[in-house]
Amino acid sequence: MVRSIVAGAGGRMGSRIINMIHKTEGITLNAVFEHPDSPAVGQDAGPIAGLEVLGVTVADSLDSVIDQGDVIIDFTVSEASLKHSRIAAFHRKPIVIGTTGLAKEKLDEIRQLAKDFPCVLAPNMSVGINLLYKLVDTAAKVLGDDYDVEIIEAHHRMKKDAPSGTALQLGKVIAASLGRNFDEVGLFERHGFIGERSKKEIGIQTLRAGDIVGEHTVLFGGIGERIEIVHKASSRDTFAKGAVRAARWIVEQPAGFYDMQDVLGLK
Repeated sequence: MVRSIVAGAGGRMGSRIINMIHKTEGITLNAVFEHPDSPAVGQDAGPIAGLEVLGVTVADSLDSVIDQGDVIIDFTVSEASLKHSRIAAFHRKPIVIGTTGLAKEKLDEIRQLAKDFPCVLAPNMSVGINLLYKLVDTAAKVLGDDYDVEIIEAHHRMKKDAPSGTALQLGKVIAASLGRNFDEVGLFERHGFIGERSKKEIGIQTLRAGDIVGEHTVLFGGIGERIEIVHKASSRDTFAKGAVRAARWIVEQPAGFYDMQDVLGLK
């Protein structure tokens, strides 16, 4: 039985992960924590997540509960995820990170830390999205330079980072498939008289509105036809389910830096 520790228990994703653990065989909820100023600290994790009392009290730090579980699941914010990764590395405790908006220097540090402990990090833990990465890789290789590539992503109005980590990863996957450097060809804004579209650019357009959970469309536009590959998430449970699947998988792995493609055997 895998014993889990959930970060950010009072947040939207934290509560969904607690729910998913509660109804998944082979894993138990053993500890949860929040930042010290959270009103959730000291409360039982069950009612916070819409469940009955579970007998698991929300702690005020990872350090105070690190010995109570086999794996940490973290969907928080970039600074917190980096801090939790450092603690996990020190204790050689596996961690699953679904936090988005991690800057390159933070990702590089986590990747370096993962030489000493197992870490799964993915901007989107949906099984469908990770299949989408595989599909767009295949499509880009077949279609080549004859088709323009545009990525459109839409999320709820409270999402703080843009473009989404998933959209950025889609762009990187496609760029690699086409032999391009995404840092050079990614285009995130168009305004005014911009002239003709360049052949190599990969456009990413961002929408923010209402309570949209997450939508991603990859458009390959050719002369006389276009191909659209679309993924729409209707519930955060799809991300929570993927995270729990990753948590059950990572506890059996050696130290290293992994993503959901590894978890799902798509590499």
